[in-house]
Amino acid sequence: MRKSSSFASLVFCVILGIGVGLAFAVYRFTGNTETWIGVTAFVIALIISLAIKVADQWERVVILRLGKFRSLKGPGLFFIIPVIDVIPYWIDTRVITASFKAEKTLTKILCRWM
Repeated sequence: MRKSSSFASLVFCVILGIGVGLAFAVYRFTGNTETWIGVTAFVIALIISLAIKVADQWERVVILRLGKFRSLKGPGLFFIIPVIDVIPYWIDTRVITASFKAEKTLTKILCRWM
């Protein structure tokens, strides 16, 4: 599972803060408990934060919409539709090197021929 990006967390906190501030302002002026504003702000903040994705410079992301290939995104910021779009693969394009000793391999090959 991919970790959440800090940008999406920031957007969640900002939207939730605006909603809570608005609910507090309405409550203060009317005297009624306006919890539906806070709950609505929470739901909107959650949906928007789930829609924001960030791929690192070396990553590409496969996006499926309703099970069919839609696009290959990355690097950078992109958006998905949380319930409809799925990200099954985060592809790492970095080159991974493996060390080996050519002298030992060459010696084994030469010994077999002799």
